[in-house]
Amino acid sequence: MTITLNSVIKKLLLLFLIIAGLYFGKVFLMPLCFGAILATLFLPLSNWLQHRKIPKFIAVVLCLLTIILIIGGLLTLFGWKISGLVKDVELLKQRAIDTGIQLQTYIFNRFGVSAEEQLQILKKEQPSYANLMQSMAGSVSSFFGNLILVYIYFIFLLYYRNHIKQFLLKLSTEKNKSEMEKIIQTTTKVSQQYLLGLFKMIACLWIMYGIGFSILGVKDAIFFAILCGFLEIVPYVGNIIGTVLTVFVAALHGANIEMLGGIVVVYGIVQTIQGWLLEPIILGPQVKINPLFTIFALVIGQLIWGVSGIVLAIPLTAILKIIFDHIEPLKPYGFLVGEIEPQKTEQGLMKKIKGFLKINV
Repeated sequence: MTITLNSVIKKLLLLFLIIAGLYFGKVFLMPLCFGAILATLFLPLSNWLQHRKIPKFIAVVLCLLTIILIIGGLLTLFGWKISGLVKDVELLKQRAIDTGIQLQTYIFNRFGVSAEEQLQILKKEQPSYANLMQSMAGSVSSFFGNLILVYIYFIFLLYYRNHIKQFLLKLSTEKNKSEMEKIIQTTTKVSQQYLLGLFKMIACLWIMYGIGFSILGVKDAIFFAILCGFLEIVPYVGNIIGTVLTVFVAALHGANIEMLGGIVVVYGIVQTIQGWLLEPIILGPQVKINPLFTIFALVIGQLIWGVSGIVLAIPLTAILKIIFDHIEPLKPYGFLVGEIEPQKTEQGLMKKIKGFLKINV
């Protein structure tokens, strides 16, 4: 009993030290993790370019240019949409004023708090303009500073990937080297499949949301489709946030109740298709995380690294699950984190659907 208790205490202490290290080392580790995930994602492209007799460094630079174009395109798209919203600021401002007046009237009728008293409460709680601008400037500078670090880590991790692999092999004993190499290859391959599968699923969500929002006549339907699909990086929460923003902006632009209800219906239909069809086919159960540990990962990621932790939580947890599944002593943890295996009838249905898609694609 004493040995078992000591073992549990040691594991809990190790877990505490890991969490503390992640928290205090977040300035260094966050860009490194983003760079490592992107390097894993672009590894097949780099290998393909090198097989075409392109020098390794040039191949890495081409991968970097590709990712800069993708990220730059997304930032340009969101910046363009925000500038479009700024052009409609007078309309949005008037609607916000009307909504505020209605809210003030409701609070007065319900709780007896006058408009003047509500205004005083808001003034006490509202941050100063200077503090707000300072915070925004700090956030923007921090974002672009971290983005540059991500690019730097991406270049060197992709360029020195073989060197890092040899280092990991040297850490293992001669007896276990073949097993270590197998783990590295399998983990890298499945990690790539997971990340590529995630982006394929996001692309499918873009199409479905785009069709649904366009049929409803939502203003800037394609933008909001891209936003809702892109936020799939944060499971459960991301799509809800995207849908709420879509409903909110559509309401400010004067959408009727039928359109607002239609947006919610589109969200429900897309989520049903995603959960029952896209995820089993594209991602597969081997890299899926069950909902309980998905929430755990999101909460812990937010507590340790904030918004960046929320974005990184699921990819890192999925990669850890892959590693657990290929190391014998850690397999129980991979089983605990992973999704429950589907029933035989569900497996047969998925095989039939996959076969149908292969025949008709």
